[in-house]
Parts: sequence; C-alpha cells; structure tokens
Amino acid sequence: MSTKPAAAMGTQPGSKYDKLIAAAKGVPTVSTVVVHPCDESSLRGAIESAEAGIIKAILVGPAARIKDTAAKHNLNISGCEVVDTPNTEAAAATKGVELIHQGKGEVLMKGSLHTDEIMRAVTAKVGGLRTERRISHVFVMDVPAYTDTVFVTDAAINIAPDLDAKRDIIQNAVDLFNHAGFGTMPRVAILSAVETVTAKIPSTIEAAALCKMADRKQITGALLDGPLAFDNAIDLEAARIKGIKSEVAGRAQILVVPDLESGNMLAKNLTYFAKADGAGVVLGARVPVVLTSRADSPRSRMASAAIAALQANARRKTTPIAAA
Repeated sequence: MSTKPAAAMGTQPGSKYDKLIAAAKGVPTVSTVVVHPCDESSLRGAIESAEAGIIKAILVGPAARIKDTAAKHNLNISGCEVVDTPNTEAAAATKGVELIHQGKGEVLMKGSLHTDEIMRAVTAKVGGLRTERRISHVFVMDVPAYTDTVFVTDAAINIAPDLDAKRDIIQNAVDLFNHAGFGTMPRVAILSAVETVTAKIPSTIEAAALCKMADRKQITGALLDGPLAFDNAIDLEAARIKGIKSEVAGRAQILVVPDLESGNMLAKNLTYFAKADGAGVVLGARVPVVLTSRADSPRSRMASAAIAALQANARRKTTPIAAA
C-alpha cells in the first residue's frame, strides 16, 4: 500500500467519505433520535442527513426552541417528528434513551448538549443502554495523505483503559469495520512509543498481551500487531528500516492508542496538521451513538450519521431492536 500524498495518487480529500455516504444511502433509512438539537450546527447536521436519505430524524428536546432554531436558520423540519421535553439537557437525554428502549430509534445522535450529559443517560445502570461490552468511541478519519480510511480508538470515552477494556475497545472497532462495509479482517496496530516490549513502558506489555489474546480468539475478526510506534504502523518504509515484518506494520487501518490523552491528540493532529476529516461514533451500547462537535464540518457530521446508519443496518440482521 502506498502512503504517498493523495494528490499524487489522484485521490482528492473527502473521496473516502463520498463512498461512505453513498453506501449509507444504499441501505434502508435508519430512524435516528436526535437529542436536544437546539443550535444551528446540530440541527442542520440532522436535517441534511435526513434530506440525503441517510436517517429519519426524530428531534427530541424543547419543541419551541427547536422550531425557533429552524426558523431562524431557514431549516425545514416539517418532515421530522418533534418530541417535546422540558427545557433541560438532562430531560432531552433521558427521553432520547427512553425512545430507544421503546424501539422507536436505531441510532442516538448528540445535539447541542454536553457529551457528558448524553453519555450519562446512555451509561446509566438503570434505564441506560449498556450491554456486556465496554462502551467506546471510534474516530473514522479521512486522511488525504493516506490510502485507507483510518480508525482511531479510543480518543473520547475511556480515559485510562485497562487490558480488558482495551480488548472491548478493539473488538468494537473491528466489528464496525467488518459490519459497516469497510472491508474484512482489518489491520490493527496497537500503538506505543516504541515497537519493542519493555517493562519501562506498560503500554508495550499490554500491546503484546492483546496480540496473544487475538491468537487465542479472545479478539476476533482482525489482524493485530503491537506494540508499534506510529511511524512504523502507518509507513512501510519506516517499518522496513526497523526490520519489522508483519501484515499490519506500515499499513494499519485501525490505530489503538494507549489512553484518551494520546488518542485525542493524535486525532486532532491529523485533523489540523494533515487536514483530515474526522467522523465519530460510540459503540458497545444497544445502538450506535453519534457524538458531534460544534467544530465538525457539515461533511464530517453527515459521515458520522452514515457510519452509524451502516452499523445499525448491519445490526438489523443480528440484533433486532425491540421495545424494552
């Protein structure tokens, strides 16, 4: 796989998201509960995704504020169901999760409320959307200088995951890759500062353990290698110079970071230095959860909706959403 700049290969930035959005338009529309879409960016993202045929938006929050926002910014919400709630973020988040339990939505989408508020409702021990799997976040990044779509996980939910949490973080990302049309058997690089195992850097020991867990089928559906430093995870020449021979080194598709801090910095570096687009989704809950940011471009918002729609469509075949 080449890692030459996209322009040199005739690939324009954003082309990976074009394919992703086109794929989502090709599956049945996914009912999406949009929680507290009370500013322009969150409401516009939901409406544009609905107009593109990717989602059917159910807008949950204070109806007057939602309608005022739509009118102020010339957004047509006539085709969307609006579910009125008291004028608090917590009330909207609780109602959104309740609608998922009632089988009225296959995806939950964050609007103009804090991430902590919606995730508090999602992860609640009573009435939340937990499963046996650890909940984690995946950034799906379109990096113009890299051939493959790149997953970065977990850079938003788990602050300092232990070995068992990392197992679930990897499996969540692998399942998304395999089920949502990105391909099969993704190449997973478990990142650290170096590519050798040393007791001085605990993440290298965890990387080696995770690879052995994959050998023993505790992680399935992917090719794992680690520890790998970032350069030899994504650049074939760097891997060759270091003498690393594996199916993953130099051509990774999923980058598993040691902790949230390193993952968040990596994702933002790719966004601002490499001009990458970053879409994101939370996995491991009963339904995919789309976490958008006010800094996200409209294209990234639609790509996030597309990823969640593809994952939800794949789940239809294995885990039908039933009222609880």
